[in-house]
Formats: sequence, structure tokens, C-alpha cells
Amino acid sequence: MSLLLISLPPGAPGSYAWATSGDGQAVAAHGTAAPALLPAGGRGVEVVAVVPAAQLSWHLVTLPKGVGAQSARLRPVLTGLLEEQLLDEADALHFALEPGVGAGGPAWVAVCRRDWLATHLQALEAAGRAVGRIVPELAPQAGPLRLTVVGEPERAQVLVNGADTAGGVQALPFSQATLGLLPAAAAEAAADPALAVQALAEPAVAALAEQVLRQPVALQQPAERLLAASRSGWDLAQLEFAQGGRARSAKRLAALWRDLLHAPQWRPARWGVALLLLANLVGLNVWAWQTRTDLARRQSAVRAVLTDSFPKVPVVVDAPVQMAREVALLRQRTGAASPRDLEPILSALGTVAQAGQVPTAIEYAAGELHAKGVQVAASELAGLNQRLSPLGYRLSTEDGGVRLQPQEQP
Repeated sequence: MSLLLISLPPGAPGSYAWATSGDGQAVAAHGTAAPALLPAGGRGVEVVAVVPAAQLSWHLVTLPKGVGAQSARLRPVLTGLLEEQLLDEADALHFALEPGVGAGGPAWVAVCRRDWLATHLQALEAAGRAVGRIVPELAPQAGPLRLTVVGEPERAQVLVNGADTAGGVQALPFSQATLGLLPAAAAEAAADPALAVQALAEPAVAALAEQVLRQPVALQQPAERLLAASRSGWDLAQLEFAQGGRARSAKRLAALWRDLLHAPQWRPARWGVALLLLANLVGLNVWAWQTRTDLARRQSAVRAVLTDSFPKVPVVVDAPVQMAREVALLRQRTGAASPRDLEPILSALGTVAQAGQVPTAIEYAAGELHAKGVQVAASELAGLNQRLSPLGYRLSTEDGGVRLQPQEQP
């Protein structure tokens, strides 16, 4: 499943920055367009809305026991926990809980304007780009401090997350004058280049970032930041924006399948599966070759027996059939009885017929004998066939009598 990533602007619906990816690992295309002119969504495309860092506030809370992500009391509980930290009325805000947290533990809560988010989602859905997942541009993380400088030189911003970041994520003006607003580690790095922090910057503000931070920065295109955000485990589509359980499961399966096929961390597993399939393919081919060789050897041995026993056979087409025919002709020439002749079959019947039983009628045709009036119990049939097997015959009950015929040769 491919990705259509859409950055939600801070104002009313208008122009949206977008990016696409076929594998979730590299940007395929990017641009800016009105909702109706965005790349097509639909089947096989997961539409992901990215909420800018400046549109979210982050709050660390401790969930009471018995309250989790699927709890029906989650919203009133979060409202009570955040009441003193919010500047707006709770009814006007949308809450999203950190993924994977359990009841009774600390958890981050993302907060944004509910009407702003609903307006953008409705505009995209009306344009045929219904959003399946909502992710933050940046989320709190326990790793090292990271600075991301974005925007234009005149209105540059720095996005901060990582260790020691107050509020989990910060979006601050970026200039030499505002350097003191950054976490202590960033300020120390600017004063001492030996203490460099992880820093990214968009191309338009890369020179400014290196000048202010006094260290090299890695370039990151806005579309690449959208793609990085899509790999987050967060999904802000919770509570009133939540989708059904089936839709959530489908999204998780699609994301897992995409990662299995393309994510770098799954590359060893993909190589392992490929090598396993290759080994099985090679093994099956070797086994098939050995089977064909063994079959050819057996067929050659059968043909050799036929040509050695009957040198006058000019062409070998079906060795078993031809050998049976030659043996029958040899018996005819020498006067020897065949197992299909009447006399040997009657003799075999005499060995199993009970004393005093006399057939009322005998029918003989094509090497088979049908003796009417001879009764054999079903419980005795298996034992009689064991006695007849060394003689090359098989007994069966049929039409008030028994049928005796030569066993089929393998």
C-alpha cells in the first residue's frame, strides 16, 4: 500500500503540502495543491494527515488505574487531569493518548483544536482524500536532543524534541537572539562546538542554522520530514475521530506489510526468507532430478529384462504389457496353463470352497470365474483372500455367489 502524506496548514483549508511514497522509505513525489488537486487516494493508498508541531501541545499525565486507551471514561479522565494546564475550554480541544501505555502509568497526551482538525478532515474527505491516519510532525522521544530548523530565513522556526525538552516538543522562533530559549544542551553546543547536538535543517535555512548553532547540520526536505512522521507509532485519530476496529486492524496490517517488504530493519529477515525459498527450490529440483534418474534406471532395467528374455521383440513400447503378451504366447506354445485358464481357477476355488457346497452354475469369461450358489460369509472373506494371494487370485462375493479372478499385477 502506497502513502499519500498531507501536511495540515495552521489556518483554514486552502493549499496543502503533500508527498507520496510507494514503499514508506523514500519520497516518490511532493508538492503543494488544493484538496481537489492532490494526488488521488482510494484503494491501495493510505492517506496520512500530518499535524504541524506548532498546532499541538503536549502534556505528561499519570493515568489512574482502570483507565486505558480503550476505556469509555478516557475523555472525562483526561479532561480532569489537564483542566489546570489548558488555556482553552476542554470541549473545544481534541485529545490523543500515547500509544502502548497501560493503565496507572505515565503517558503523553497530544492536544489540538478540535474544530480546526475537523474542518481539514472534512475538506479532504469532500475532495475524495479521506484520511485514514493522523500523525504528529514531531512527538516526544526519550532519545538525544534533536533540533529541526524549518521555514524561511526571515521566519525561521526550530522544532525541538528529545531529552530535556520541556513539554515534550517545542516550536520556537529561531535566531541568534532566541538561542537562550533552547534547552541547555543546545545552548552549550552553540558555545562549544565539541558538544554538538543532532541538528537538521531545510535547505532554505541550512546556512542560518549552521551560523547560529555553530555546527554542521544535516539537510532534510519538508517532504522527508512528512515521511519520517508517518513512521511514528502515534495515531491522533482517537475518541471522536476514531475509526472502527476493523479499519484500525486493516491499517496496522497494511503498515506491517509495507515495513516487512521495504523497511531497512527487516532486510535481514527478507534475505533469510529469500535464501530459505531458494534452498527449497534447489532442493526440490535436486529431488526431482534424482527421482527422474531413478525412474529412468528402473525403466531401463525392465526393458533390459524384456529384450534379454525375448530377443525377438523388435521395439520396446510398453515393456510390462509386451512381456505379459510374450509370456502368454510362450505358454500357448509349450502347453503350460496360465493363471487365467479355467483349470487353475477351478483348482484355486476348490481350495477355499466349503465341504458340501456345490455351485449351481459356473460362468467363465476373460480369465474370471463366477460360481453361483457358493456362499462365503463376509467375516471369512479376508482370511480366504490371504490363502489365495500366494496362488495369485482374489475372491469377492457377487450376485448370490463368488467371483474368482487373478490378482492385478503391480
